[in-house]
Amino acid sequence: MGPSPLVTVDTQGEHCRIDHQLDVIDRTVAKTYEWLHQVAERDDSDHLNRAYHVLRAVLHALRDRVEPNVAAHVAAQLPMLIRGIFYVGWDPAKTPMRMSLTEFLSRVEKEAGLKGTSEAEEAARAVMTVCRAELGEGTAGHLISVLPSDFAVLM
Repeated sequence: MGPSPLVTVDTQGEHCRIDHQLDVIDRTVAKTYEWLHQVAERDDSDHLNRAYHVLRAVLHALRDRVEPNVAAHVAAQLPMLIRGIFYVGWDPAKTPMRMSLTEFLSRVEKEAGLKGTSEAEEAARAVMTVCRAELGEGTAGHLISVLPSDFAVLM
């Protein structure tokens, strides 16, 4: 992926084009696409749109299921763009939400527009596999350790 140009800068009424590399933006976009491709591959889907909805739904359900300090710790390890997706709509005052595994999967199913709990479980497993691979055992292990033991089926 090449550098991202900044458009024009107005200096005293004259337009001049200044090209800058925005490496941090380029890297986070590329990393986000890597995550989406990995989720799609593990979810047996060729659709990045579905992968995005699945990733978002699982991250939101996880974010709301754990204590705010755990959510913030996990978010700090996410690529910048995925971190933004993670935080969209978050109200830390309403967390943690006590959800059983069934309630968690039902939420993922609804938010991602999936068909059935088994599809939601496969989707959650795909996202958790990517998280574990990308975030490492320290962060993923910490997240897993604060979830009820029946959530282990997603790992």
